[in-house]
Amino acid sequence: MLLEQNQQTTIESTTTSLPVMEAFYTLQGEGAHSGRAAYFIRLGGCDVGCFWCDVKESWDADLHPKLSIQSIVDSALQYPGRMAVITGGEPLMHDLTGLTSALQAAGFQTNIETSGVCQAVTGSWDWICFSPKKFKAPNPDIYNKADELKVIIYNQSDFAFAESFVPHLRPDCRLFLQTEWGRSNEMLPRIVEYVKDHPQWQISLQTHKYMDIP
Repeated sequence: MLLEQNQQTTIESTTTSLPVMEAFYTLQGEGAHSGRAAYFIRLGGCDVGCFWCDVKESWDADLHPKLSIQSIVDSALQYPGRMAVITGGEPLMHDLTGLTSALQAAGFQTNIETSGVCQAVTGSWDWICFSPKKFKAPNPDIYNKADELKVIIYNQSDFAFAESFVPHLRPDCRLFLQTEWGRSNEMLPRIVEYVKDHPQWQISLQTHKYMDIP
């Protein structure tokens, strides 16, 4: 075990740059922090393969420039908001220890959205949004770390899929259902009725799309 810990420490200390597809200052449009100013850092790399993904260009990490952690933080510091959201792609494909340490040292709250499929949850997080996908099973290690469960509803069977995770999560984990954007006309009314019948859930809307902002 000590050898494994030492190996992990070595890996963490060598992660000084990350493939960044895009980074931008906007409002968080989804979930528990919807409406708050946020600096988004979208990392390249994902092997989950959601066919309805709206950022498929993020999947291949090699297509995106590797930026130093310091340059990523310096760019974030240009804006007044102090909530950083790390997303992807699947951001936990990368060791995020150095990035989150640097962001927190600079005064940022660190949030992440992850499918939970990776073997380790690296980094120091103030908020973890666990957004599981049917296409690849999550690592159960994510369950007791999640502050928020957000499930995309594409068809009727996704309600049962969402419920399947609830028994494994912390009692204080917040529960959100969010329609896949292209299916909103059909699925949003179903989500409304589901939440009315199951009030432990909330609706998450992609408010940034309604507002036509990034």
